[in-house]
Amino acid sequence: MLTMVAIAVDGLGFAAWLFLSSVGLTLIYGVMRILNIAHGGFYALGAYSAAWAIGLYTQGGGPIAFTYLLIPIAAFVAGVIAGLLVERGILRFMYGRDEVLMVLVTYAIFLILEDVTKLIWGTESYVSYQPALWLGTVDIFGLPYTVYKFLIIGVAIVCGLLLFWGLNHTRVGKLLLVVIQDREISSALGINVTLFFTVTFLIGATLGALGGALTAPEVSVVPGIGSEIIVMAFAVIVIGGMGSIGGAMIGALIVGFARAASVHLYPPAELFVIYLVMAAVLAFKPYGLFALAESRKI
Repeated sequence: MLTMVAIAVDGLGFAAWLFLSSVGLTLIYGVMRILNIAHGGFYALGAYSAAWAIGLYTQGGGPIAFTYLLIPIAAFVAGVIAGLLVERGILRFMYGRDEVLMVLVTYAIFLILEDVTKLIWGTESYVSYQPALWLGTVDIFGLPYTVYKFLIIGVAIVCGLLLFWGLNHTRVGKLLLVVIQDREISSALGINVTLFFTVTFLIGATLGALGGALTAPEVSVVPGIGSEIIVMAFAVIVIGGMGSIGGAMIGALIVGFARAASVHLYPPAELFVIYLVMAAVLAFKPYGLFALAESRKI
């Protein structure tokens, strides 16, 4: 019984973290058709920014409650600045190129961002446990869990609902869906596709940074933290269907519960089970569970 409870809670917590870290990646692919490997760099920038800001603030002796405001602020600043530099400085010159070339370009940007984090924050680890510790723990069937874990689950649910509402119930969201469906016709209809590209990329980069910033209080932020997440984020969006927000949510839940079950039942297969699930899904659904329909041009 306790094992099932642990799998359920840990799986839900891991799924929430994966969704926050991968939804920006699938959003960028859905609109811009770019497999953005640099997303791992935005995640790392968010984690370092939040850990650094929390550490600097707590050294001053201020109330811990304010650190919960520092996390989204750090993510927003890191995501917008880095996203704007990358999109306006590099990617806008590459639009329309082959998708394989874009993978190589974003991989190069990811490596650059990795070095940027080292130049700014050095190679030492950053620990910002105060926000996770301050909220305390809660017992579920005798198993203690940090309240902060449930805060991340709540943030993931709110982000998912906001994205769903924004895409389906606002004028801008509906125009964005038109751009996703066909960029050429959107441009012919007078929609400023370039502006949508820039805004979408900034939102995706900020969501990636938010995933890292929310994770910072629970882990030690070290160089290479972006490499780990980009692999799992790709697994999530491939399972759910690239470009699908709902697919990212389902993919995160599948990977989260699969990993939690492996951790509690057979730990050596922790990573193997993620790729096993991905291979099983792709064997029956080559484009993922909820892949967006591609328009056929004649």
